[in-house]
Amino acid sequence: MNLTGQKIAILGAGRSGRAAANLALCNGGEVVVYDSGPPEVFDGIGGDVGCHPLATEETGKGCEADVVVISPGIETEGEFASSFAEGAGEFIGETEFASRYFEGLVIGITGTNGKTTTTELVQRMMEAGGKSCEACGNYGRPLSDVVLEKIPPEAVSLELSSFQLETVRTFRPDVAVWLNFSPDHMDRYRSVDEYHGAKQRIFKNQREDDAAVVRFGEEVGEICASRISFSATQPDADYALCGTGILRQGTKVFDLEDTRLRGLHNAENVMAALAAVEAVNVLPDTAVSVFAEYAPPLHRCELVRILDGVEYINDSKATNLHALEAALRSQCRPTVLIAGGKEKGLDYTPLLAVLEGRVSQIVVFGEIRGSLIDIFSQAVSTVGAESLEDAVQCAREASGPGGTVLFSPGTSSFDMFSGYEERGDAYRTIVHALK
Repeated sequence: MNLTGQKIAILGAGRSGRAAANLALCNGGEVVVYDSGPPEVFDGIGGDVGCHPLATEETGKGCEADVVVISPGIETEGEFASSFAEGAGEFIGETEFASRYFEGLVIGITGTNGKTTTTELVQRMMEAGGKSCEACGNYGRPLSDVVLEKIPPEAVSLELSSFQLETVRTFRPDVAVWLNFSPDHMDRYRSVDEYHGAKQRIFKNQREDDAAVVRFGEEVGEICASRISFSATQPDADYALCGTGILRQGTKVFDLEDTRLRGLHNAENVMAALAAVEAVNVLPDTAVSVFAEYAPPLHRCELVRILDGVEYINDSKATNLHALEAALRSQCRPTVLIAGGKEKGLDYTPLLAVLEGRVSQIVVFGEIRGSLIDIFSQAVSTVGAESLEDAVQCAREASGPGGTVLFSPGTSSFDMFSGYEERGDAYRTIVHALK
C-alpha cells in the first residue's frame, strides 16, 4: 500500500498514533498528527511528521485527508472523530491500517476478559513451536511498530479490544479467538448489542480455511471459519476440563496442577491458547514447558502477600462484572471483597447470587461506592471506605487466618487513578506496608 502523494491524518498523539504516523511516513505519506492536547503531548515525535495540538471539531471540519487513522482511545462516533471523517477518503483504525502491511500469520484475540493472559500464552507457545511471534496490539506494542521491524516476526499474537475492532475493514486473522462476552464499556456504547457487534467484527473477513476458536455456547452469529470450541464447564466442547486436567476431544493434554494458573477462567485461557496454536500446526506438546514457567500478568489474581494467615490478592485488572465474577468463583477460602471505582452504568444485581455464600464482607470505595452499598448489602454486609487505603484497613479487620482479601474492583479506575495498573500498584504498596 504505497502512500506517496497521499495526505494521512492521524488522530491521537499517544502510542498507537505515533506508531501509525511512523508507518505512514515510511510508506510515502504526508503525515499530520492531530490531538486535542497541548503541544507537550507531541514531545519526541519526528520532525517529518506534522503536529497539530489543541485540535477541535472545527479543525476536523477543515481537514481533508486521503486516509484518517484513529487511535483506539478516541470515540469513533464522537464529535471530534466524526468531524475528521467527513472529509476523509477512508476512515480506519491503527490495527486495520497496520494489518495491510503485515504478511505473516495473525492470531487475533478478543473477549471481555482474559485477553492479556491468552495473548501471552499464544506468543510463548508459538515461539516454543519454532515460529517467531510478537505479542502486540492492545497488549504491549501497537501492530504498526511490529510491522516496521527490519525483520518482522512470522506471526503476531494480537490482543484486540472492541475499540480496535470498531474500525476494521479488510483485517482478516488466520485464527480469531473469542474468549467470552459480558457487558462492559457502557459509558462508550449505546447498548450491549452495539458492544457485542464491535467485538464480533473479528470474524468479519475470515474464510473457510481460517479458524475461529470460540467459547462453547457463545453467540457470535454466522461465521465462515472452521470452529473450535472450549469450555471449563461443558464436557462436550472440543477442549474441556476434567478436574484439573485439560482434555482435547476426550484425551488429556495438560494438567493445571503443573502451572501457577488457577481458577476456571485461567483454565479457559489455556484451552483457547492451545486451540489457537494447534490451528496453525503448533502441537500441544510444546505447551508443557511454557505453562510450567508462566506467571499470570500483574493485577490479575496476583498473590501480593500472606500476612497473619490471610492471602491478599490483587485483581485490579477486573474492570467489569464478568472479571469480578470469575475472580470470586476461583476463590476457595473465606473471602473479604474490596470493590469499586468509576461509575460505568453497569448493572451489578446479577452478582448477588455469586456473592452470597462466597463473601463474608464487602468493602466498597470510589465514585460508585453509594450504588454498590445499596446493591451488595442485599446479599452481604457491605461498608464504604473513603480511600483505597481505608478499604484495605477495613478488609484486614474483617478477615481472619485462612481467609482471603480479594481486591477485584469490578469497574474501571479513572475516578481516582490513571488506569488499573496504577490502581493495582497502589493496592500492592498499601498491602506491603501493613504491619
